[in-house]
Amino acid sequence: MAYDWRDLEDISAYLPMAVIAAEDQNFATHSGFDLKAIEKAIDHNARGKRVRGGSTISQQVAKNLFLWQGRSWLRKGLEAWYTVLIELMWPKHRIIEVHVNVAEFGDGIYGAQAAARSFWRKDASRLTAAESARLAAVLPAPRRYSAKNPGPYVQRRAQWIQRQIRQLGGRDYLEQLD
Repeated sequence: MAYDWRDLEDISAYLPMAVIAAEDQNFATHSGFDLKAIEKAIDHNARGKRVRGGSTISQQVAKNLFLWQGRSWLRKGLEAWYTVLIELMWPKHRIIEVHVNVAEFGDGIYGAQAAARSFWRKDASRLTAAESARLAAVLPAPRRYSAKNPGPYVQRRAQWIQRQIRQLGGRDYLEQLD
């Protein structure tokens, strides 16, 4: 398992922006739960299509740090509890820092530094906008999709993520997190 912690200041600003654009565009303004996203996911899933999640980055941090994978009401309840605690105790800056350090970006590759080293033989501080978007694009299923050798889905999603970053305001968005 590859893993190497980096402070947010030592990770390219493109990566947290790409992750926010891909997974939780209301990250700066919600208190751990995005009720509109949850409602959309419930409606989408009720139509019998591919299962879609409505978890925020804060919820993902709670799950990745303290809980197990899988779907159960018990895990979701504990995830909600931990999410409330995380949001009360950590600033958004810390939450996104933890997320990009514990997220799985490939089979057994956890965190920005391990991903940057494994895929592009560089430090996480040197990730480009395109590489960051590709990393964010694989987050729904990092063992199925590849950031290093992206297929058509990851390429399309990465392009969409880069457009979303521009709409969110790029680096100015990150400054809202402090």
